[in-house]
Amino acid sequence: MKPTHDKMTIDRLTKAAGNGSITRRSFMAHALAAGLTVTTATTLWTKSAKAAPQSGGTFRIGQHDGNATDGYDPAQYVSFGDIALAHTYRAYLTMIMPDQSLGGDVATEWSATPDAMEWRFVLNDKATFHSGKKVTATDVIASINYHRGDDNPSAAASLVSGIVEIVDNGDNSITVKLDSPNADLPWIMPDYHLPILPAKADGSIDWESGDGCGPYVLKSFEPGIGAYLERHEGWHGEGGYFDAVEFKIINDPNARQTALITGDVDAVSLLENKTMSLLSRNADIIVDNVPSASCITLPMHCNKAPFDNNDVRMALKLAMNRQDIVEKIAFGAATVGNDFHHNAAMPYFPNDIPQREYDPDQAASLWKKAGMEGQTLEISSADSITTGAIDMLVLYAEHAKAAGINIKPIREPNDGYWSEVWLTKPWMMSNWGARPTPDVMYTLTYKAGAAWNETYWDNARFNDLLLMGKGELDDTKRAGIYREMGMILRDDGGALIPYFPNYVTGRRKTVQNIGSVAASWAMDSFRAGSRWWFEG
Repeated sequence: MKPTHDKMTIDRLTKAAGNGSITRRSFMAHALAAGLTVTTATTLWTKSAKAAPQSGGTFRIGQHDGNATDGYDPAQYVSFGDIALAHTYRAYLTMIMPDQSLGGDVATEWSATPDAMEWRFVLNDKATFHSGKKVTATDVIASINYHRGDDNPSAAASLVSGIVEIVDNGDNSITVKLDSPNADLPWIMPDYHLPILPAKADGSIDWESGDGCGPYVLKSFEPGIGAYLERHEGWHGEGGYFDAVEFKIINDPNARQTALITGDVDAVSLLENKTMSLLSRNADIIVDNVPSASCITLPMHCNKAPFDNNDVRMALKLAMNRQDIVEKIAFGAATVGNDFHHNAAMPYFPNDIPQREYDPDQAASLWKKAGMEGQTLEISSADSITTGAIDMLVLYAEHAKAAGINIKPIREPNDGYWSEVWLTKPWMMSNWGARPTPDVMYTLTYKAGAAWNETYWDNARFNDLLLMGKGELDDTKRAGIYREMGMILRDDGGALIPYFPNYVTGRRKTVQNIGSVAASWAMDSFRAGSRWWFEG
């Protein structure tokens, strides 16, 4: 056994075996790959393994940010309600594991040519749709192609724009050919817009029926109200321990917390940070407080006055006391932001970029230079965006007064926020789930012309660097590229980033998991339904 990397692998396997979250077959395969002999691996399994989690029961989730506009079309997923449901009844080529590594889902393995211009994905021959149809290369190709093409309205179009062709190799595998190198392609495939769905005869996909190949079958769905799902007996992966999963949309934070305390639900997707301490003293409740690269942003539309003036953008950035917000609004369950969408939870983090500090004097000078004295700017948010969303804007407005800047927070309705406010109003609050690499994050959020470029920002040097970063296989050089991109965003971009919030969720003590959860989204990357179980 190799002394460093393989020991870490064995430690993770041992922990998983001890929690009953891995089968003996998977344990043995990974242990042998890590360098153990069959005899040693067998002995370790015998000493470490716990009985598999018990199956059964209906897992009831109190889900925040459910909207009447939620639906089946993966290209239009936007709310947390959409994302949570999608990860419960649909499946993807790859997935983010609880330890933040990349694991297989519909694909079991993948490999690239040395120049990262072509990627081959081997498909799981056990994967089936809920309709009973076997998942084939044709389905996978159609599912990815659904988001490709000029002027494609899919939010994932920018992620797959570099794909030139997808080939069915005829051996239960596909090859993805690119127009330029992309070392991160397998990390793109867990994006929640890219589920694998049944192909139609014309090459499109059937998203309208609600079919999928995930761990649970969608039996009923009322947007903004809830959903009910039952276990897919043909599920190709591990987990899926519950007989059924029920989503109850509870956008009001007090009602959500009450439902958890009274036992009306078994878990909730978002707790208010100010209640963490109190709930932690409740013997019937477990609070999961998970640091993440999830990001709160206050995007300004750089294509509209006054935000087309960088003096205005910089004044607003300098007028915020971020540490005060982390302490008073997030109650310490967050990491201070620095106006570039990248933190230490992602690879290539440039930790030498100076932290932006609260400077009301400099903010006032820039505000005056921009001719903004005496003007008031409105900024919109809703309670469901994040815990303490409106309180945060009120506190920010107080910070800004010291610079002579007048900010008026606007409370918007929870329902319809993502369709009526986000990308529409020139200054508002947004909440981004974590992405596994800076390339994925920057491609979605700041690439010129991207459907979800929420600041409408266009910086030529940044766009050039984005292409360079995708194709750079030298880690040192790649880190340097992302550092320069971070500096450009910090000093020119339209996003004011207060903090990176922890995922603070709650569950009844009867709900168990392996002891670690993925931090890309709340509730184990919204895979609680397939990874968690009821204590026997």
